[in-house]
Amino acid sequence: MRIHVLSLFPEMFTGVFGSSILKKAQEKEAVQLSVTDFRQFSNNKHAQVDDYPYGGGAGMVLKPEPLFNAVEALVAGEKKPRVILMCPQGERYTQAKAEELAKEEELIFVCGHYEGYDERIRQFLVTDELSIGDFVLTGGELAAMTIIDSVVRLLPGVLGNDDSPVLDSFSTGLLEHPHYTRPANFRGMKVPDVLLSGNHAKIEQWRMEQSLKRTFERRPDLLEHEHIELTPEQQKYLARLKNCKV
Repeated sequence: MRIHVLSLFPEMFTGVFGSSILKKAQEKEAVQLSVTDFRQFSNNKHAQVDDYPYGGGAGMVLKPEPLFNAVEALVAGEKKPRVILMCPQGERYTQAKAEELAKEEELIFVCGHYEGYDERIRQFLVTDELSIGDFVLTGGELAAMTIIDSVVRLLPGVLGNDDSPVLDSFSTGLLEHPHYTRPANFRGMKVPDVLLSGNHAKIEQWRMEQSLKRTFERRPDLLEHEHIELTPEQQKYLARLKNCKV
């Protein structure tokens, strides 16, 4: 996969792209990451990328020319990559979207600053508008880093264990079950006996129940999602949880 980022502050990505899983993913050649300062694509002799909004108002608006020029410089061939605009007005980002984006061969992320974007960027340049939550950041860089990390870790071979992303919270529609490791008894806090039993069927049963219980207690809204399909066994356990709450 190839991922390009257009930003006015490319130095922000140095530590993130050069560390941890993203660094390893590049070393394994699972992904190519690049960051471009789109200021260099400005038509203005002062490298200006923003201007006052027509009609007046507070703040500055990103001009269309630099971003159109930058994207066109990156795109080669007939197949057009998805161009993703980081924007608080965009679609709420989810694990399902991460899994969708991980299937693409190439992605371009546009990170803006200032008051907003010229509307023609939304209408004629980008293919997706994404938001990581109902809040506003200074710029799109941190949001882009978050999405890129969540996408790259899904690529084959990146995590070392291909089962890991499949079992993550939200990948199944439910929150993940609790995890424990050594020691079995830490300051009197013990690992549940079932995890030490060696009975894999009972362990899987416990994990299923804990996953459902944690989702019910912390994110009941997820259980109302139309894409959640519970097994008959899960439905019975959920009914018991609801009865206990009553």
